[in-house]
Amino acid sequence: MEINWFAVVLAALSSFPVGFVWYGPLFGKAWAAEVGMTDEKAKSGNPAIVFGGAFVLALIQASTFAMFLGPVRNPEAALYGLCAGLCWVGAAFGVQYLFERKSVRLALINAGYNAVAFTLIGAIVGAWK
Repeated sequence: MEINWFAVVLAALSSFPVGFVWYGPLFGKAWAAEVGMTDEKAKSGNPAIVFGGAFVLALIQASTFAMFLGPVRNPEAALYGLCAGLCWVGAAFGVQYLFERKSVRLALINAGYNAVAFTLIGAIVGAWK
């Protein structure tokens, strides 16, 4: 199986601006309230570990998704990304959040981010086949 690693890295990096907007101006306050995140708590984390770890995990997501896509090209790949983010990841959050008694609001925020992020991963990987 051929994987375009440039596309995979670009797709992984794409999750950062999406996350910045999603968990910033769009839903940042609501998300922070749902998870109990304070400015003090946010500043207490090690940025190298948080962002480095997030990048490694995004690389795993993008490379594995590229393997699942195989020879699929855009716009079909973007649609598959939307389905993966919304139906696989979003549904998995839904199951976990039901048992953890987390709110529907948090589930929608996190599932929505993954739907957008995986749509973009699919679009990028599918465009660079």
